[in-house]
Amino acid sequence: ALTHNFDNKHAPTNKFCYPSIYNNTVCGLNKCSLTWCRFCSAGAASLGSVNLQGRSFLTLKDFNADEIKRLLWVSGDLKQRIKHGKQYLPLLQGKSIAMIFEKRSTRTRMSTETGFALLGGHPCFLTSQDIHLGVNESCRDTAKVLSGLCDIVLARVYSHSMLEDLDKEASIPIINGLSDLYHPIQIMADFLTLQEHYGSLSGLTVSWIGDGNNVLHSFMMTAAKLGVHLKIATPKGYGPENSVLQEAQRLSKQHGTQLVLTSDPMEAAHSSNVLVTDTWVSMGQEEEKKKRLKDFHGYQITMQTGSVANPDWTFLHCLPRKQEEVDDQVFYSSRSLVFPEAENRKWTIMGLMVSLLTDYAPQSPMPKF
Repeated sequence: ALTHNFDNKHAPTNKFCYPSIYNNTVCGLNKCSLTWCRFCSAGAASLGSVNLQGRSFLTLKDFNADEIKRLLWVSGDLKQRIKHGKQYLPLLQGKSIAMIFEKRSTRTRMSTETGFALLGGHPCFLTSQDIHLGVNESCRDTAKVLSGLCDIVLARVYSHSMLEDLDKEASIPIINGLSDLYHPIQIMADFLTLQEHYGSLSGLTVSWIGDGNNVLHSFMMTAAKLGVHLKIATPKGYGPENSVLQEAQRLSKQHGTQLVLTSDPMEAAHSSNVLVTDTWVSMGQEEEKKKRLKDFHGYQITMQTGSVANPDWTFLHCLPRKQEEVDDQVFYSSRSLVFPEAENRKWTIMGLMVSLLTDYAPQSPMPKF
């Protein structure tokens, strides 16, 4: 196993609330989120000065710790104000988003469309049948046309280079809705979910058990910046890309977190707070299905896997899920955070779009990270 310096302790935070921002009572909201009511003054000034307006969001590699925390803060703030506070916030009124989908989706499409509309904006959905990106029209021309017709683009594509080409030519922000290399909007939802559940992120240990894919790559670009230790178990030949691994090793060393690579799922799960997996057969890999199912034998997450994890362990999966990846006993248990995780796709994409398009300042106290 490849390791870096590590302190495998995560001290749980006390469960208490400060007065609600909506009134002067403790937990004044019926569904008050304890996490987002805790006030942590340390770092509030630095996060408050972060401005992401006009930026693109292709990979979390491009964002530092304060910028990622700011996005999580804005996302949690919008969730608190809109879902729990029942406020209407037309922050994107008069704005439109072009959603380019080369690959089908449930959560990415629904979270973006409903989230943008909830904020007063107009989403425009384009499939590969509507727009043949780079085929009938060059990426360069498409980027320039969309820059004059809408305010932001979210593209869910096969090739990450397509996003880079769009971003190079566009004069508006480009969001990576998924590519073969990264899936950053999923990871924002994952970390918001963990922040809400555990009360803080720093010191948590996340164990990835499965394929070294785009979701894992985004975890690797983010975890160390948030003080999160990462253990990775993949079958031989299915590990993360070398360039991503090298950058993750650098980040781990810089931030003093642990990064472990192994082919043993139980080793990865040992003393972990969070067990994570994903599909073993991604879109475009259907011809490899039989071989992959054989190679991933023994990687299913079960209660036995969790038996060596930390007593407070939880489970994440970005969905859709197949039973060979995680059994029903774990997936539908109280340890599973997959459905809050799926809902948080909406709040984090809303937080991202608001941050890239406006100078919005969160109204809720800064959470503890």
